[in-house]
Amino acid sequence: MPQIVFLPHPVFCPEGAVIEAPAGKSVCDVMLENDIEIEHACDRVCACTTCHVLVREGYASLNEPEEKEEDLLDRAWGLEPVSRLSCQAIVGTEDLVVEIPKYTINHAAEKNH
Repeated sequence: MPQIVFLPHPVFCPEGAVIEAPAGKSVCDVMLENDIEIEHACDRVCACTTCHVLVREGYASLNEPEEKEEDLLDRAWGLEPVSRLSCQAIVGTEDLVVEIPKYTINHAAEKNH
């Protein structure tokens, strides 16, 4: 079973985590099932960017992003070539290293008030 290494994030995963993840499950579901409470404002239906992650290792083992996901990612904070919406990124057979960005659109908006 592949492992996902989640790099430390000050809010969602301060210590980082290493989690066994079954192939075929979304990265978002793996996080939520393991008490990494990443935002998912659209309830994981590919309608927002709050679950945006950076897949630092193992990106090629994930399913290909669909056009809808790619269009939404264009609006994500800190977009990089290894960006995915974690609700759409399905675990394959390889280990992953995942970074949760410092901000989401929600976080950035809340901080400005």
